[in-house]
Amino acid sequence: GLDGDADRVIMVDEKGKLINGDHILAICAIHMKHTSQLRNNALVVTQMSNFGLEKKMNEHGIRVVKTNVGDKHVVDEMRKGSYNLGGEQSGHIIFLDQSTTGDGTVAALKVLSVMRETGKTMSELANIFEDVPQVLINCRVRSRVELDTINGYARLLKEKESELEGEGRIFIRYSGTEPLIRILVEGPDKKKITTIAEELAIFLEKEIS
Repeated sequence: GLDGDADRVIMVDEKGKLINGDHILAICAIHMKHTSQLRNNALVVTQMSNFGLEKKMNEHGIRVVKTNVGDKHVVDEMRKGSYNLGGEQSGHIIFLDQSTTGDGTVAALKVLSVMRETGKTMSELANIFEDVPQVLINCRVRSRVELDTINGYARLLKEKESELEGEGRIFIRYSGTEPLIRILVEGPDKKKITTIAEELAIFLEKEIS
């Protein structure tokens, strides 16, 4: 399925399960490495990509390069580092050898090519890793205060990151289009990450909302 201008793609396997950009990137990155097509043995993603993708890439010896959210930042990093595969969870997939920006049709054809070459079904390919549970909370803000200047913020963030014990992450950023701050927490325990996200949201709402 393509969006209106066809620069994003989301796929559906034969069992009806949605396949997002992270899984499409994983399928293509591993195949490209095995066929010696993955330039500099690296994949470029944004900070919003699932932690499970990074873990799977590490297992295959593929370096993950992270950028700010937005396909513009992904393309800039790809050009700077001479990488040829990158993209976003939302379905922006960039194959820089074929296109200068996200192209949903090219991405779909690449996945179909992997299916043909490997003889695997879409569900077999997409089952390449399990998504680590994510909790995203959006808080409305009055103004964009530098987070590091908020009294107690750095200490609270370090405390909450330690609670994840290296099995997840916390990513907090202001929206680029709305007066919101987005709090993303990932980890294997959905109850724990929900509590962490809510505690961070309560703190930030008190300080900047």
